[in-house]
Amino acid sequence: MGLTQPKDTARLSRLPPPPALSDAPLAPGLYLVATPIGNLRDITLRALDVLAACDVLLAEDTRVTGKLLSAYGIRTKLERHDEHVAERSIPGILERLASGERVALVSDAGPPMVSDPGYRLAREAIAAGHDVIPIPGASAALAALTLAGLPTDRFLFAGFPPPKSAARRTFFEEFANTRATLIF
Repeated sequence: MGLTQPKDTARLSRLPPPPALSDAPLAPGLYLVATPIGNLRDITLRALDVLAACDVLLAEDTRVTGKLLSAYGIRTKLERHDEHVAERSIPGILERLASGERVALVSDAGPPMVSDPGYRLAREAIAAGHDVIPIPGASAALAALTLAGLPTDRFLFAGFPPPKSAARRTFFEEFANTRATLIF
């Protein structure tokens, strides 16, 4: 049964609002916020709190993130942060962090830092002594792992195979003797 049925909607409207993240304002730092991987409702309440309270939101694709913000009525200042602008934008972001701003970083889907340039910003922020705070949520790799029915006691996310067949073959050969569930 979907939430679009009147009975479910009426029941949900009687529920109390979720508890606030805390009474304290959002602390300065870099927040790495996981976003939904397919369904906009797959976002955490804490992620919504951070996205609404941060001073600036850095997004891999502002159009994709804009849809998420619009769906939840969040009007935080949105700026592009992708592989094309990361190198030149990081110094300004570090200045914002040094001045006590709260900066959030998101990717198009799932946690930032997986297949996007967020790791460079996080590395630089840590080196400069700024707080870096993960806000966990949806993860495509973990969703696939739970769905696969494979052992989960030991697993490895091995990244993205190269597009060319010879390089891809070499890439996969590196993992031939790995005793774990592999996620590519």
